[in-house]
Amino acid sequence: MVAVHLPVAGWSFERYTLRGPRDFAKPTRPFNRIAFAAAHVVADPRADADPWLEPAIDWGLTIAYRHYLWSLGLGVAEAMDTAQRGMGLDWTQSLELIRHSLAAARDVPGAVIASGAGTDHLAPGPDVTVDKVIAAYEMQCAAIEKLGGRIILMASRALAAAARSPDDYARVYDRILRQVKEPVIIHWLGDMFDPALAGYWGYSDLGKAMDVCLGVLEANAAKIDGIKISLLDKDREIVLRRRLPKGVRMYTGDDFNYAELIAGDDQGHSDALLGIFDAIAPAASAALSALAAGDRAEFDAILEPTVPLSRHIFKAPTRFYKTGIVFLAYLNGLQGHFTMVGGQESARSAIHLGELLRLADQAGLISDPEQAVARFRAVMAVHGIAI
Repeated sequence: MVAVHLPVAGWSFERYTLRGPRDFAKPTRPFNRIAFAAAHVVADPRADADPWLEPAIDWGLTIAYRHYLWSLGLGVAEAMDTAQRGMGLDWTQSLELIRHSLAAARDVPGAVIASGAGTDHLAPGPDVTVDKVIAAYEMQCAAIEKLGGRIILMASRALAAAARSPDDYARVYDRILRQVKEPVIIHWLGDMFDPALAGYWGYSDLGKAMDVCLGVLEANAAKIDGIKISLLDKDREIVLRRRLPKGVRMYTGDDFNYAELIAGDDQGHSDALLGIFDAIAPAASAALSALAAGDRAEFDAILEPTVPLSRHIFKAPTRFYKTGIVFLAYLNGLQGHFTMVGGQESARSAIHLGELLRLADQAGLISDPEQAVARFRAVMAVHGIAI
């Protein structure tokens, strides 16, 4: 039995005894849901670079993590916000990441990968027009397609700043979708993940914004594989899911309610494109395998204990969730350090990290308790906390 004292509010501690890992079975059959994990990048702490200004990536470990996800039957959503896209990782490094990952996927039978195209090389400003946004999207889509990649069309900060009406959104998406070679996944990221995206689709009212979004989907259904919405609002997701044009999938990005949304109801279900699947990959894989076998009870038994962990990792300010994703990878020995692009390892408190360890263990996701506790203590020592 391995125990540790976890820091709690008021400069006190609670002794916690870890339960140890759950034995998550590797998948033995194809899933009956499409499941992408939005994967993080592993920083290179040995690089002579200023972390806030210059992203330094350990390419070997970053690609090894993609192989780990593919081995569990999960697809990889590349260069998304989980990879700190636009939050430490710039477009130049994002394209290099996409190039590395696409090359690695070619050597993995059945590997699925889709990559984010956006406008993040275009800084929002008063001189940025809708036409410039279109040109920025065109450039990134062309670069990814040149590498043989499939596109996830990301939400644009520049468009949110430049658009003067919902018609501007329709014009941008219509123009880009007419040009893409293969059907894309549209990504609607809520402002809880990125405050610069407030009022996307031309409205702060989500009901009106959804109507604009649906109009774009209906007008371009042949060029759209699906839409991922990350609004942390399961009821709105279900409403939109039931209104989607035939053939257009709903990819849940709801890191609070993914279990019930993936399971679905008698009118349909959501597929998955989730940042939390990076952190809970073994559980996600085993649960999806159980669902494919028709065992809903086992699906729930595996996935439901991960939901409190996910809600903790994605708690407000939600945009700092990447810190928890990387911390769990570090605890589980999937990388040898807790250093992040942009220095974002500092974005969460010691108390937050302690609760993350507790919840991950309760979900059966701490693979080696002794290693995890040793690494947790090392991080706490940096905070000046001896436990």
